[in-house]
Amino acid sequence: MKKIWISMLLALVLILGACSGDKEDAATSGSVDDGEAQNENGAIDHGVDENNIGFGLTDDTIEEAQNIPPAEKEEIMQMFETYIDAFNDKDIERFSNLLSENTESFDKEEERVYMEKNFKEFDFERTASNVTIVKYSEKEAQVFSDLETSMKQLSTGLETDSTGRQVTLLTKEDGQWKVASVHYIGDNK
Repeated sequence: MKKIWISMLLALVLILGACSGDKEDAATSGSVDDGEAQNENGAIDHGVDENNIGFGLTDDTIEEAQNIPPAEKEEIMQMFETYIDAFNDKDIERFSNLLSENTESFDKEEERVYMEKNFKEFDFERTASNVTIVKYSEKEAQVFSDLETSMKQLSTGLETDSTGRQVTLLTKEDGQWKVASVHYIGDNK
């Protein structure tokens, strides 16, 4: 009889021990991410720490950087306008040429393929307002903008409109400003 009680007690201890595992494991158990490493890079921020951005995307006050040489400011603003125009015109060559070769945020060729697909499937109209250079150095500029985007799926005619705020991180490569990453947050409606 003693052996039965000891066996039952031992089984109970093992069952309770197995049930009292780490709560974090229980929270993710049964999820689509089981067995996969957590992705540390977000879809919007590409894993960039917001502390390295000139301000938080949810700030209400947008202030222009004070140390921008006038010629650089004009070049940066022109580049940003070309970036928006290339997107709206679905000009994949011009759009791709504006992307940085030296970024950890995206693979330039993968981005090109992705945008070619989107340009074939959708009509876009992106309008930027409140365009402001919020952080500047000789090698990097951060351009804030409020964005309104209208999108129409060509196959279905479905149309959507969205608004949000974006910081476009530009880097200077071979004397030209290039898009190194994009940080976007949509407005809640």
